[in-house]
Amino acid sequence: MNDPYAVLGVARTASEDDIRKAFRKLAKKHHPDLNPGDKAAEVKFKEISQANDLLSDREKRRRFDAGEIDATGQEVPPRGFYRDQAGGPGGAKYARAGAHESFVDMGGIFAEMFGDRRGFGGAGAGFDMSGLPVTYTLRVPFLVAARGGKQRVGLPGGKTLDIDVPEGAGDGQTLRLKGQGMPGANGGPPGDAYVELRVEPHAFFEARDNDIHVELPVTLAEAALGGKVRVPTVGGAVMLNVPAGSNTGTSLRLKGRGLLDRRSGQRGDQYVKLKVVLPDPPDEKLKAFLETWQAERPYDPRKAMEPFT
Repeated sequence: MNDPYAVLGVARTASEDDIRKAFRKLAKKHHPDLNPGDKAAEVKFKEISQANDLLSDREKRRRFDAGEIDATGQEVPPRGFYRDQAGGPGGAKYARAGAHESFVDMGGIFAEMFGDRRGFGGAGAGFDMSGLPVTYTLRVPFLVAARGGKQRVGLPGGKTLDIDVPEGAGDGQTLRLKGQGMPGANGGPPGDAYVELRVEPHAFFEARDNDIHVELPVTLAEAALGGKVRVPTVGGAVMLNVPAGSNTGTSLRLKGRGLLDRRSGQRGDQYVKLKVVLPDPPDEKLKAFLETWQAERPYDPRKAMEPFT
């Protein structure tokens, strides 16, 4: 992946708010839901999502800036002489002994700890050892996390597994897959796999705790006269009553239309912020009407700001 700062179009000194705004602007432009069938947009969306995952996490961003991890979040090998990283016979490592280089044979130590697990022999030969755990990161579409569903994850050796993403799953939540880790030694049971969920952003839904926030465009007539409009929710579209005389910024609540709180079993709410949108292209009749109407009924919506202007 390219430099995440360049991907989001922000400076390396950008604030968290700058990064969040840049990401949301790009996400709305390239989101697959708004670009059906556009593979280039899908690739771009994944790229900006990965960049945001890294830069929105303070610790990951610090480590990237320090050169400890790369743009994909992978560890960067420490710099140093070759001998600092080189291995000797039987898994030995170079180590300093005064002014000389020498090998430290770890065979006996591992034999005592694990029996014959690595082929060193010893009194503990035949001791069963459980397999090591493994960790993965799985990107989950917003609505799959909100509603629950199956998502495929790749395991070692090319194996794939369909896992159940629970309804209301949150970004950063970890799922445990029992027995899907590394195989055990000498007949020992396999370890577990731990899958960290990274919930992808949505084109217009935004989760804040268990509440959903969405900006809903409405016509001038719908705002001025009121009426029922269709609004999307994570559970499907519903009808919303817009009060007459609403303005851009008016916030309406849909009770129980948010995300499931798995601890309490309760659902959050959905908050709908209205945004009045004029016709595009401009309507000449509407323009002529407003010119006449304004001349007869002038008002100043910025009057309260006069002391500061």
